[in-house]
Amino acid sequence: MSIVPSPWAVRTAAAIGANLLLSAAGLAAPAAGSGGVPAHYRTQAEAEKAAKLHFNCTGAHKMGDQWMPCAKHGDAHGSGTSH
Repeated sequence: MSIVPSPWAVRTAAAIGANLLLSAAGLAAPAAGSGGVPAHYRTQAEAEKAAKLHFNCTGAHKMGDQWMPCAKHGDAHGSGTSH
C-alpha cells in the first residue's frame, strides 16, 4: 500500500520548514549590544566617527534615509565588518 500525501499537506510542510529556516537565520544574526559594529547610522557625524574607529576609512555616504561609513560604498577595509 502506497501513501501519497495530499497537496495541502505538502504545502503546509513546506511552509513550516520555511518558517523554521527563517527563525534559525534570525537567531544567527548578532543581537543589539552584542559587540557587532552597525553599518547604518542616523546621522552623518555618527557614520564618519564609525568610519575612523571601525572601518579604516574616512567620510560617510547616504544610503536611503540613513548614513553609512566611508566616502564610497565598499571602501571599508578595517577591523570591523564590511557592508
